Amino acid sequence: MDEQTINEEANSQATFAQVIEEAETEYQQIQNEMREISMLIRQSTDEVENLSQRNAQISNRLRIMESNIDTMPREDIQEIYRAAQDTQSRLFMMRGQVEQLQGKQQYLERYANHLKHIIDSYYQREDVSESGLPVNPGANITAASSMMNIINAQEQERLHLSRQLHDGPAQSLTNLILQAEIVERLFDKDPSRARNELITLKDAVNETFQKIREYIFQLRPMMLDDLGVIPTLKQYVQEFENTHENLACKLLVAGAERRLPAHIEVTLFRVIQALLNNVADHAHATEVNINIELQRDRISATITDNGDGFDVEEAIAEAPKQKHMGIISMQEQITMLRGEIAFDSGIGRGTTVSLWLPTE
Repeated sequence: MDEQTINEEANSQATFAQVIEEAETEYQQIQNEMREISMLIRQSTDEVENLSQRNAQISNRLRIMESNIDTMPREDIQEIYRAAQDTQSRLFMMRGQVEQLQGKQQYLERYANHLKHIIDSYYQREDVSESGLPVNPGANITAASSMMNIINAQEQERLHLSRQLHDGPAQSLTNLILQAEIVERLFDKDPSRARNELITLKDAVNETFQKIREYIFQLRPMMLDDLGVIPTLKQYVQEFENTHENLACKLLVAGAERRLPAHIEVTLFRVIQALLNNVADHAHATEVNINIELQRDRISATITDNGDGFDVEEAIAEAPKQKHMGIISMQEQITMLRGEIAFDSGIGRGTTVSLWLPTE
């Protein structure tokens, strides 16, 4: 073994030792943060339950008020609407907080488990030489890098959703508050006009509620846990097509539908969701088809669009520089679950993405 090889091996071992030390420190920090998040989730969940009970009580008062609105004192009407507005706003914010905390808890758990796997493998006899140094440090360094890419992609998606919430439901809620204040002032000056404004306000509330439901579905569709990935994808594709009027989206499922391991269902849904969003945002396509096949030991999916297409090798090479880790994170998530994903595309000829995941 020449001197250069010895130096390279020593540098590699030193780098890996530093990675392990940083991983252990970060693992302890994550454990502390997860304990804090668990406590916040319990507190926030209790608050949501209390607000839900209060909201039900106020909703009952609203129904009674609406049936007797001509005879009720204006002060009582104002007080009821003010209480309803305050309770519903707080309930919406607390539910959103619980969703965010649970999402953060889930990805921290995955990250912590992966760090623990890297740390444990360092101390396993088969991975450590007689000198106490890892035989193959490069494999674990690559695994740590892959996990960081996935987490970066998740944070980019959360940033995208937070911007959407700010420009969508958050702005709508601000407008609702302004409308409610107008109605409140009109009750003393022009009760007839106030009733008309209430009708407008009710329509605006319903519209905002539907938007919020759409965002919640994007963040974490409840039916994914209740019914599984296939019914969730069917619902998502239908709503996706309704939202994008000029983009026909079709889903075809072959094989006997059944529940799959939770991590497989979540990964498959998120990957297909990300691919459809990419088609809608960048491909200028008019048609996208999703074919899913359920086999005994695996689930396969093919997503094809007739859009602009792209240079796959160039996109992968440029992704880290532009901090757009979509393709890379998809590849790494699928690979970590012992599956495969392939991108077939070119400028002007659309895109086909094929993937499969083991179900056992």
